[in-house]
Amino acid sequence: MVLIIGLLALNLWISSKALSPNPRVRIPYSPTFLTQIKGQNVSEISSTGDAIQGMFKNPVKYGGSEPTTLFSTQVPSFADGAQLSNLLQSEGVTIDANSPDSGPSFLESLIFGFGPTLLLIALFVLIMRRAAAAGGGGGLMSFGRSRARRVEAAEQPVTFADVAGIDEAKEELTEIVDFLKNPDKYVALGGRIPRGVLLSGAPGTGKTLLARAVAGEAGVPFFLMSASEFVEMIVGVGASRVRDLFQQAKAAAPAIIFIDELDAVGRSRAAGGANITGGHDEREQTLNQILTEMDGFDPRSGVIVLAATNRAEILDPALLRPGRFDRRVSVQPPDRGGREAILRVHTRSVPLDPQVDLGALAASTPGMVGADLANLVNEAALLAARRNHTMVTREDLSDSLERIVLGAERKVMLTEEDRRRTAYHEAGHAIVGMLTPGADPVRKVSIIPRGQALGVTFSAPDADRFNLDQQHLLAQIKVALGGRAAEEIVFGDLTTGAESDIQHLTQIARHMVGRWGMSRAIGPVAVIPRDGYGPLLPGAAETSEATQRLVDEEVRRIVESAHAEVSALLREHRANLDALVARLLDRETLDEADAYAAAALPRNPEAQPEELTSTVG
Repeated sequence: MVLIIGLLALNLWISSKALSPNPRVRIPYSPTFLTQIKGQNVSEISSTGDAIQGMFKNPVKYGGSEPTTLFSTQVPSFADGAQLSNLLQSEGVTIDANSPDSGPSFLESLIFGFGPTLLLIALFVLIMRRAAAAGGGGGLMSFGRSRARRVEAAEQPVTFADVAGIDEAKEELTEIVDFLKNPDKYVALGGRIPRGVLLSGAPGTGKTLLARAVAGEAGVPFFLMSASEFVEMIVGVGASRVRDLFQQAKAAAPAIIFIDELDAVGRSRAAGGANITGGHDEREQTLNQILTEMDGFDPRSGVIVLAATNRAEILDPALLRPGRFDRRVSVQPPDRGGREAILRVHTRSVPLDPQVDLGALAASTPGMVGADLANLVNEAALLAARRNHTMVTREDLSDSLERIVLGAERKVMLTEEDRRRTAYHEAGHAIVGMLTPGADPVRKVSIIPRGQALGVTFSAPDADRFNLDQQHLLAQIKVALGGRAAEEIVFGDLTTGAESDIQHLTQIARHMVGRWGMSRAIGPVAVIPRDGYGPLLPGAAETSEATQRLVDEEVRRIVESAHAEVSALLREHRANLDALVARLLDRETLDEADAYAAAALPRNPEAQPEELTSTVG
């Protein structure tokens, strides 16, 4: 593109130079013109009326002009023409009736005059061809063509062997693979394979990987497209792309269509995103076309639609009814054994030190999904390379985990007063976590600035837990309040360092009251709407003002009660707090054993909370 623009500019410059007349110096008739004739320096002239143009034998400079052989002049009306003619003949000057600047020929005028236009046309054609290549043909008329990326069976190396930690989801999809390989077996018994399979789960759990594995196992073409790619500014383009995608898949059957992030077009039409203008927007037309295409499927066509979303609750009910996406596969975060299996998959090509225990690493990463674990292994490999290791060691993996969970260390020079305040803040989190039943065991305490925080307290459970009890939620609120309460007790004033703690504990308290029915004043009633639902706008409140006020009062009551208990706990164990702060100021970072030893507190073996947490102070 840059080359074409450069050529266009060069062409314009050349044509302007070629079509412009040659520069001539204008000289006076007398004495300069007559003097040059008498000096035998005029080679030839041509005249049109009283205007004379000619050429000097030797360059002449007149006024401020550059020396040139081309000149022009004007014969005065009172001059003697016969005398001038005799003078020219006596000096041997060639007199020509044809003007030397008669202009370029017809061919030259055509080339230089229309050259830029022809180049612009060529540029336009090139843009059309590139658009056609990107859109699958059709040039500027390819807006309605599907932009799905087709992956042939031979180009699809992913199989179920590359998927780990989500065995239940793999078992659900095994039947789909078998149908694509042996459809006659099911048709003979009157069975109908699901037309659509919806993969739902948290981001990073492996939904796209599962879809690729299904195509790889079945050995069929795989059409991959994000739902957002259907939608354009021009209404009707998305529906046209849907039609084209399904036509391509039917022509290549058996095949798999995979639509990622289905909620981009499949959002419920009855939910808060209703179109006030009448429902004829581009997103809704695209959704209607998807529904129509899936309704028109022949069970024996061999085309299966896989779709992925992490917001299945906001999808339109018409998508989820039998005959469309009539099978839902929930892809959940892996348990400890699943995380170990995922780590083994991602470390197959990584040289590991024999001392690396992937089982122990999996135990220390609760809540992490496949994408998190892949990133953990990659960061460890990069760290080992920077350290010039020949193998990835246990320290590399441990430091990589800290970098991901706690953030990268920052080289910030803190004053002694800031270090002391940060130490008390983090020690407050740690002491409350050590003494509160149901709290996560403290794994590491650091006053080294990481990310946006000046210090971090890292906690992780002993085992996976898939249900949240009230004691554990209240323990999380208390631990989050520990840093602020310690600053109040020791320094008597407050700082902005507890901002993220306050946001975290407020969210927990509001969900306890408004979604989980853990408040007697509200009862087992959901008063906080689910994300994406409301009368007009997503997330709009559907409760009365009195109920909202009651929710706020209950949230305040829970937090204030927890704050009073935390303050009393820290005052009672002030000696433990001071001892932990002294060790933190000396060592800056303490692991689990050192932290409990410095605080002179026993580790609670019964604490088995649900999720990995890090309290940022």
